[in-house]
Amino acid sequence: MIADKFWQRHPGLVWSNPGADDSVFIRAALLRPTFTRLLDVVLEFGLERVKDEWAELQPDQSKEVKRASPVVARIFTNIEKGFALAASRN
Repeated sequence: MIADKFWQRHPGLVWSNPGADDSVFIRAALLRPTFTRLLDVVLEFGLERVKDEWAELQPDQSKEVKRASPVVARIFTNIEKGFALAASRN
């Protein structure tokens, strides 16, 4: 499966359940955000899908969500700016 191969590039996200659904992996990446990881996830699954998964986590307002929120917001902004810049050059 293509997604399984993709997630192999990001070991340890869901170490306890390597056969988990993509949503579980995406949400794990969002809770431990780094720019390169989230960019890779966005390029694989699309920005809207990743934002939808983030929206699913928001009502929880757990300690992890609160900690990740400013970082995820900044990363989303930078990815959107990069996409807009790339689109304007085509």
